[in-house]
Amino acid sequence: MGIAMFQKVFSASPEYARQRRRWLHLDAEGRPLGRLASQAAGFLIGKHKPFYDPHVDCGDFVVITNAGKVGLTGNKIDQKVYFRHSGYASGKKIIPIRRQMEKDPRRVVELAVKRMLNPNRLRDLRMGRLKVYAGPEHPHQAQAPVKVPWP
Repeated sequence: MGIAMFQKVFSASPEYARQRRRWLHLDAEGRPLGRLASQAAGFLIGKHKPFYDPHVDCGDFVVITNAGKVGLTGNKIDQKVYFRHSGYASGKKIIPIRRQMEKDPRRVVELAVKRMLNPNRLRDLRMGRLKVYAGPEHPHQAQAPVKVPWP
């Protein structure tokens, strides 16, 4: 039978994952919104780590700057809309993405990343580690975030 039968399997505990969190910096300037959001969601989940476990929150902190300069492909700037409903009759709100980008570009990036994450108990914890800023400045210099290159 051999030794392979008695090898131990490593499972990351929440404390182990919390101690190994890093700060990552993504620059959104010129990047397509969906690609930026999927990359940020992967970092928030922790899929890039060797000790990834689906039921443990082992992701990193993600700082996204230049959210106002994020790119949209095709005709999305004219055609994409955000829809929400209050639950009351005639309570629908439709906001075009162009108006939302003018009003608050951070919200566009936050919604894109939030919708890339699974709607489970860990989503709010993961979204709490996402920091989005409209301009190039951010107040997290003391954490020394590692700049993630654009492939």
